[in-house]
Amino acid sequence: MYIKKILIAIALIGLVAAAYFASFVYKAMIKPNTAFNNESAYIFVPTHANYEEVRSQLEPLLADIESFDVLAEQKKYTSNIKAGRFEIKKGMNNNDIINSIRSRNLPIKLSFNNQETLEKLAGRIATQIEADSLSLLNAMTDATFLKENKFNKATALGMYLPNTYEFFWNTSAEKFRERMLTEYKRFWNEARIRKANAIGLNPNQVIALASIVYEESKQATEQPRVAGVYLNRLRIGMPLQADPTLKFAAYQLPKYKNTVIKRVLNVHKEIESPYNTYKNLGLPPGLIAMPDISAINAVLNAEKHSYLYFAADAKRVGFHKFAKTLTQHNVNAREYQRYLSSQGILK
Repeated sequence: MYIKKILIAIALIGLVAAAYFASFVYKAMIKPNTAFNNESAYIFVPTHANYEEVRSQLEPLLADIESFDVLAEQKKYTSNIKAGRFEIKKGMNNNDIINSIRSRNLPIKLSFNNQETLEKLAGRIATQIEADSLSLLNAMTDATFLKENKFNKATALGMYLPNTYEFFWNTSAEKFRERMLTEYKRFWNEARIRKANAIGLNPNQVIALASIVYEESKQATEQPRVAGVYLNRLRIGMPLQADPTLKFAAYQLPKYKNTVIKRVLNVHKEIESPYNTYKNLGLPPGLIAMPDISAINAVLNAEKHSYLYFAADAKRVGFHKFAKTLTQHNVNAREYQRYLSSQGILK
């Protein structure tokens, strides 16, 4: 009888232990443990993060952080943190969450366009990936990298072709730079190189000219004609006389900092700068802005015509009137100058 009671007691203890273990397994591994209403939530785990940093992001998203802690320890996640962007879906259990945040780094869509300088580009990229703006700028301006890849400080911005790209959030500054170099080389395929050679320019020169074309006209349908004007001027040894280059040169001077030049004046044409294309023949040393790919292709596929001049069209904002002679150009230019004056735009 005594032995029977002992056996019953042992059986009961076993049942209690089994029930407790089953409860633990259910709670730690099977029971849904999310506490948000959206379909998904995301965490961003920095490079070299520790478990406490991950836990601080998870805690607001989970119904029971303690049960997660227990399973994370059991599965050795606490000592094997992975950096990246991770998704937690509504209704996930702890096991699913751990599997997601240690092996399913999700890419992001990174985009940029029209950043005028490497500094602004670095700032734009830093809002989208883990690398900070200073490390990005240092990578972009690294002298050894630029020299090895036939860039300099004036042309370096041209390596970054505006578009939308897929990146992992935890991409380093150097990895970002390397990927952009790969995209640049892919863009400059044999066909584009042949087109550049046909107009007597190398890729850096094409992009420098495209930056002027883009600043002159945002109309993709008109850009090939604008590009044709500049190529005609280059061909006959005529100065480019591009107003956007004067603005760029002016903005490098202290007196024009934090100003907006709406109207190019004769005083701007006297600025001493290699970017003053009224005073200097040929192309400027580098880009004056980041051109859209449409402007680059416009230079490579420039319209063949006899125009040497163009002026903004007062009746079609954003478009231009083209002329073959200086006499006709002066008529067009005066018409636009009158329009600017009528709008109170004097400088």
